[in-house]
Amino acid sequence: MFKSSVEIFRKDFKSELRTRYAFNSLLMFVIVTIAIIKFSLGDEKTDNEILSGLFWIVVFFSASSGLSRVFIKEEEKETSVALKLSTSHPEVLAGKLFFNFALSFLINVVIFVFFIGATGIVIKNFAGFTITFFLGNLGLVSASTIIAAIISKANSKGTLYPVLAFPVLLPLLLSLIEAGKLSAAGVETGRLYSEFLFLFSYTVVVTITSFILFKYIWED
Repeated sequence: MFKSSVEIFRKDFKSELRTRYAFNSLLMFVIVTIAIIKFSLGDEKTDNEILSGLFWIVVFFSASSGLSRVFIKEEEKETSVALKLSTSHPEVLAGKLFFNFALSFLINVVIFVFFIGATGIVIKNFAGFTITFFLGNLGLVSASTIIAAIISKANSKGTLYPVLAFPVLLPLLLSLIEAGKLSAAGVETGRLYSEFLFLFSYTVVVTITSFILFKYIWED
C-alpha cells in the first residue's frame, strides 16, 4: 500500500512542478489577501492575538483555492479510471493526503513568513504555535481531501467546496484561532494541551472516517 501511495504522491508532485497551477494560484491568493490586510491595518498597532486569528482565517481560505483540486484534476484529465484499475482506493486516498499535506505545509510556511513581514506579529510562545501549526495542517488536509473527493463527482465543482468545507472545518478553525491566540499571548505550552488534544482527535476521527467513506465515493 505504502509504495503505491508514494507513487501517486510522486505523480501529483511532478505534475505540479510542470504546471505549478495549485502553487501559483495559492501564492497569488496569499499575496493579495495579506496585502489587503496590510492596507486595512495601516500603521495602526494591532494585538498579536487578533493577528493570529487573521492568520488562520487566511490559511482556511487559501485551502479553498488549492487543496480542493486534488481529485478534480483526475476527473478533468480522465485519469481516474486508470487509478481505479491499477490502485486500490486506500492507496489513492493516502497518496492524495500525502500530496495535499506537502502542498499545504509549504504554502502555509510561505503565508506565515509573508504574514510576519506584513503585520509584524510576535509569537511569544513559538513552540506552542509550531505544534498548533503542524496539527492544524494535518486537520485541514484530512478534511479538505475527502471533501475534494466528494465535489469531484459533482457538476458545480467550483462553488461546492466552501459550502461543504465551512461546517466541517469550523470546529477546527475555532480551535486553531484559540490556540494561536494563546501562543501569541505567551501562554505556556502545557496550558494548550486541551487544544492540542482536540486538534489531534479531530484529525484522527476525520482521517478514519475518510478511509471508510472513500470507497463509496471513489467507486461511484
